[in-house]
Amino acid sequence: MLGVSSPYNIVLLGSGRGSNAEAVLLAQRAGKLGRARVAGILCDQPQARMLELGPKFGVPAVYLDPAPFKTKLEGAAEEKYIAQIREWNTDLVVLAGFMRVIKKGFLDAFAGHIINLHPSLLPAFPGLDGIKQAFDARVPVTGCTVHEVNATVDGGKILRQAKVLLAPNDTLETLAAKIHAAEHLLLPAVIAELSESRRS
Repeated sequence: MLGVSSPYNIVLLGSGRGSNAEAVLLAQRAGKLGRARVAGILCDQPQARMLELGPKFGVPAVYLDPAPFKTKLEGAAEEKYIAQIREWNTDLVVLAGFMRVIKKGFLDAFAGHIINLHPSLLPAFPGLDGIKQAFDARVPVTGCTVHEVNATVDGGKILRQAKVLLAPNDTLETLAAKIHAAEHLLLPAVIAELSESRRS
């Protein structure tokens, strides 16, 4: 059971440069994150730029070793992540570029309190490389989705989406840039909405 607190504590999980995490932190700094407050950052890559956001924004940023698995979070590593998230009295776990499959233990620990940002208009193009899947399919409209996380990869309840047009002259790189820009607006907006709607 997650602790209910005021403010609404969120933890950001990621694996890379942390552009979406930075967008959330910038929204917080600008007073646009509702009751939400970033209580901590967790990362599974020791050299990830995401960890640099901690000192930049004055929040704890922690690398936790995910070994021995390369693509999932399970076993002793999973237990470490669960313990750290609980220590921060977390109300919402936000997967922002976390490149691991979440397993049952983690899902059960934070059931109903995990969201993910995916770079397509789900249910279209789930899984890896959502932007490239949409680009290769030449769909006229793609975008990004924030959804609840369950045992089905990218299959949880859709909370909100943002559409992005795929122009005839778009390259994969220009499309990715447009989708990332949409993500940076969408994710903080959804977090702010949840922080106001999920009151004790």
